[in-house]
Amino acid sequence: MDRATEEKIYAGVLGKILGVYHGRPVEGWSYERIIETHGEVDYFVNGRMNLPIMLPDDDISGTFAFFRALEDNGYPKHLDPHTVGKTWLNYIIEEKTILWWGGLGRSTEHTAYLHLKNGIKAPLTGSHQLNGPWIPAQIGAQIFMDAFALANPDDPDRAAQMVRAAASVSHDGVALDAAVLLGTMEAMAFSERSVDKLLDAGLRYVSNNQLLSLVEQLRNQCAKTDDWHEVRAWIAGNHGYAHYDGPCHMIPNHAIVLMALMMAGDDFGRSLKIATTAGWDTDCNAGNVGCLNGVRLGLAALNQGPDLRGPVSDFMYVVTADGAAGITDAVQQTRGIVAAANALNDEPAPAARPKYGFDYPGATQGFALCPRHVGRQAALRLGNAGSGLAVELSGLSLGVTGSVSTPVFVEPFAAQSSFAMVASPTLYPGQTVTARLDRPAGVNARLYALIYDRDDAVQRIEGEWSEAGDLSWTVPDTNGLPLYRLGLEFGSDSRFDGTVTVRSVDWSGAPVAYETKGMLVKSIWNLTPFWTRAWVSSAKHFAPDFKYTLCFSHPYENGVATTGSRDWDNYSVASSLDYSINDGAGLVARARGHRRYYAGMLRGREALIIRRYDDEVEVLSRVPVEVGAEGKRDLKLTVAGDRLSLVVDGRPAGEATDATFSSGSAGFIVEKGTIVADGFLVHAVH
Repeated sequence: MDRATEEKIYAGVLGKILGVYHGRPVEGWSYERIIETHGEVDYFVNGRMNLPIMLPDDDISGTFAFFRALEDNGYPKHLDPHTVGKTWLNYIIEEKTILWWGGLGRSTEHTAYLHLKNGIKAPLTGSHQLNGPWIPAQIGAQIFMDAFALANPDDPDRAAQMVRAAASVSHDGVALDAAVLLGTMEAMAFSERSVDKLLDAGLRYVSNNQLLSLVEQLRNQCAKTDDWHEVRAWIAGNHGYAHYDGPCHMIPNHAIVLMALMMAGDDFGRSLKIATTAGWDTDCNAGNVGCLNGVRLGLAALNQGPDLRGPVSDFMYVVTADGAAGITDAVQQTRGIVAAANALNDEPAPAARPKYGFDYPGATQGFALCPRHVGRQAALRLGNAGSGLAVELSGLSLGVTGSVSTPVFVEPFAAQSSFAMVASPTLYPGQTVTARLDRPAGVNARLYALIYDRDDAVQRIEGEWSEAGDLSWTVPDTNGLPLYRLGLEFGSDSRFDGTVTVRSVDWSGAPVAYETKGMLVKSIWNLTPFWTRAWVSSAKHFAPDFKYTLCFSHPYENGVATTGSRDWDNYSVASSLDYSINDGAGLVARARGHRRYYAGMLRGREALIIRRYDDEVEVLSRVPVEVGAEGKRDLKLTVAGDRLSLVVDGRPAGEATDATFSSGSAGFIVEKGTIVADGFLVHAVH
């Protein structure tokens, strides 16, 4: 893929999240209330409302999580709705992640999820046949489709097929055609700048008469005036929420999206202003507008007008059962879309990049002046330097340092989001961080991390100062307490004013040794200390234990709790498990979501190594054991290359060979019962 196309994908991803953040604070507000409170929304209004900008949001999480249906299934060129449905089940944690959990027959996506859970296959799950006339016509079809469109630059045919397949898991009828219209316009916007031409071309993929009529009427209204408020009044009078059933119908919001695209010209900021100020589902509408205009207008347009990129710094949460993948940014998501586009077009896979490579113009990947810096801050500002992150320093000297950092776990305020904040850290004790730097002689540097301690306070751990060259730091043991931010600190023995450039920051593989020991809870009245948030649990009951470390209970099959990240490859995971009543329990390794993993477990008086792949559970090894799933048992599961082995109470209890999963997170599984875990240890193996 050529560089210009890559940058347009990045502009689309960035435009999507900027739009969502722009519209989120007034989501669900009426137009009248927005105007009365804020006037026209020219910029982020979060500050006026005492809200952070970056919070978990279904529009972002669903867009980039459901897109994994391509990567996880070998990049099929024809997307099957059933494949996307299985992706939903793998990454969604019921009543927690991604969706509005409004109930069967109320929330479109919740309804579809329950159908999937009960064994009904997509696209029947989203059909009018099963769900009636209005549930499948709500807004979600167009909310979650952008990444599929971005993966098909200048290929509207394949974009239309993939968008329709993905959206049909939960939607039908006019909602599908609306999603396809926007998706094909996004795919064609890589080469076509005219909104009118994009709309004409996109309508060739639409057959729904209701949508065709809406677009024709809306275009006529937009042609009559330069005042978008007049067009918005027409939409409200003829196609507002009062005209349609359901809590968030597609038609009114689709009209707002098209109005913003047609009436903002080539002004990116104005398009978000219109989409947000117009009301209704503001984050969804501004997100779709931002994505399409990001592609259509390119990165340069995002840098004009108000500085929307600076406060966001590319950062986003993608909240799923794949915990560490939830702490991410626009660059990393762009890389995934580029990889998909290359695979779909039979082009070579992109070269491997460090986690933080600042790949695209203006990219900062979550880095900011460290909000926890102590003392005078010598770092004035930072920005993309073309091939790295430039940090401008002033007054660096003895006793005065400068520091920049980026989140590697959940910000404290994000835990209070209206959408559940479920994630694991991306960095763990026992992993080695490397940083490539360009710095003048006399400027010292070191890596450091902030952690959440047992009292939920933030503490600091740090590496040694280095006078020259690149940095390398193995994160020390924290007894399982999670890292929160990773930073770079700069110092000097004599006055320095100038710039240091961070070329890259990276780490990979499983921790050399990551261990949680003993009881970490300090009070029986605090069952949700922040360190437990490092665990992503689909087990119904998950809590710290009052005697050991953690307790897991689940009344059905497949209660899973994991921590770690997708780049954990060859390692052993061990714990001492105290078995209560259960139909089997043990350890999980190389988890990619909570329905794709290996597990080593005791069930009755058998030790099993299993592979779960969606609905298929295959026993790879079965060994009788004298003492089975009762009392306290020591388990150790090792995954190295394609070799898997299980040890129970220090004795070999099974081996297997399988190459389905090459890497992924680690944790626990319990089925129809309870286990208590005394400690948790991960060791890299070679």
